[in-house]
Amino acid sequence: MLSRSGAGKRISHLVNVLKATALSSYKEWAAYRNQMAVSVFVGPVFFLTQMFIWRAVYATRTTLNGLTLEEMLTYYGITAVIGYLTYDSADWNLQWLVRTGGFLTFMLRPVSHCFYAFAEKVGHRLLALLVEVLPIYVIFYFVFKIKLIPAAPSWALLSLALSFILVFLTNYCIGLSAFWLTRTEGLRRAFLTLRDLSAGMLIPLTFFSEGMQKVLFYLPFQFITYAPIRVFIGHYELAGITLPIPQVVALQFLAVVLMFLLSRILWYFGIKRFTGVGA
Repeated sequence: MLSRSGAGKRISHLVNVLKATALSSYKEWAAYRNQMAVSVFVGPVFFLTQMFIWRAVYATRTTLNGLTLEEMLTYYGITAVIGYLTYDSADWNLQWLVRTGGFLTFMLRPVSHCFYAFAEKVGHRLLALLVEVLPIYVIFYFVFKIKLIPAAPSWALLSLALSFILVFLTNYCIGLSAFWLTRTEGLRRAFLTLRDLSAGMLIPLTFFSEGMQKVLFYLPFQFITYAPIRVFIGHYELAGITLPIPQVVALQFLAVVLMFLLSRILWYFGIKRFTGVGA
């Protein structure tokens, strides 16, 4: 077991690696910030389409599956913000390194590839915060008059942070499948489609049948988008279950822990199969 001083040095080392890697990733992607800025137009166009559709749907009603028109538009506004904040390509990056043999260099480094990849994502998304998220927030607020103000800011920020980590871990688990499959493009596409649908990115989960909602309630994907949105709005309901916000965030944290354990298990068995092909 590590002593307190040893544990402190280890934590300090990891923090320094996180800061250095995140800064390096930030500077690297800053050179391509114009490409990132183009994506700012995608979110508003998709939201504008949703706004026309839902205003027509709500023309003859005030609520739909427990959501008012304002909450529905807020739902899709938050969905866009979460999408920009939590975007991740760890699955593609990892399978590429395994397939080409480039992963071999990470076997010799004093920091695990998982931690390194997470640090890269932090730097990449910090740049996205300036280039994508803030412009989108301003557009929603002043153009669409959608006030993306959380009911409980502290809980909303914590929920977004957990969503950020959960997206990374789920994608990293898919990337780890490259140790068995080498090429994971088909699996990645299928998984991303299933994830987005089960997370509530396409439609609110309350629009599914009651039986399907019960299944989705026990899957971790709802904690990527649906739960953070509900925390942002200030009330949670799914499959007839209503939970207080602190309990939703606690379950979200549990989902992160379980996904982390799954990633460690897949890593343990996957690394034994790595042969450095292509190196």
